[in-house]
This record gives sequence, structure tokens and C-alpha cells, in this order.
Amino acid sequence: MKSREKSKKPGQADFDRFAEALMTLENVTECRRFLSDLCTPAELEAMVDRWRAVELLKSGKTYREIAEKTGMSVTTVGRVARCIEFGNDGYETAWQRLANQSSSARQKKSKRNQVAAKRK
Repeated sequence: MKSREKSKKPGQADFDRFAEALMTLENVTECRRFLSDLCTPAELEAMVDRWRAVELLKSGKTYREIAEKTGMSVTTVGRVARCIEFGNDGYETAWQRLANQSSSARQKKSKRNQVAAKRK
């Protein structure tokens, strides 16, 4: 990542504004489009890989199994595992909310996303 002067780096208010922008997105399609505009393909791949690691860790897979299945390094898998265990609870919050959604709620969201995608 490019280094820059400390005075030019984004601060907490900038981070919060960015988080607020993410929270305005109403469905998977909008989120996918936003992230595709925001990130390079490699950045998106890295984020998706880390989320895959979360899901696989939560399902009881070993670091090595996850690395073999995803192509991620064991070190990166370990980093994700440490964030789950000792991080800011971001992965855990998202994981729990997805896990707690009922099957019918996921189906409704999926249908809304399909309708939204057809409209655009």
C-alpha cells in the first residue's frame, strides 16, 4: 500500500463516513456493485477469501484444509482465525447475523436481489 504523510491519512471520521456509506446499501447487488467500483479484483478476491476462511473455520475445518481448499496461505488463515478469536468482533457479528437469519428470510432477500438485478 502506498505510504503518505500522516496528516493526509484518513482519520476516524473518514472511516465512519465510509462505514455509513456501506450501511446505505440495501441488497447484495448494490453491495457487489459498490465493492466492484471501490476495490481492485485482487482486493475483492482477498476479502472474499477471508470470508470463506471464516465460514470454513466456523465449520470446523483445519487451517491446512482451508489453505488447500482456497489456495490461501496457512498464515493468512491463521490471521483470520486470530481476528475471530481476538479481533474487534466484526467477523463474529456478521457470522452470527447470517447464521440467525431464517431460511425464508434468505430466500426473500435472494428474490429481492434478483428483482433488483433485473430492473437495472
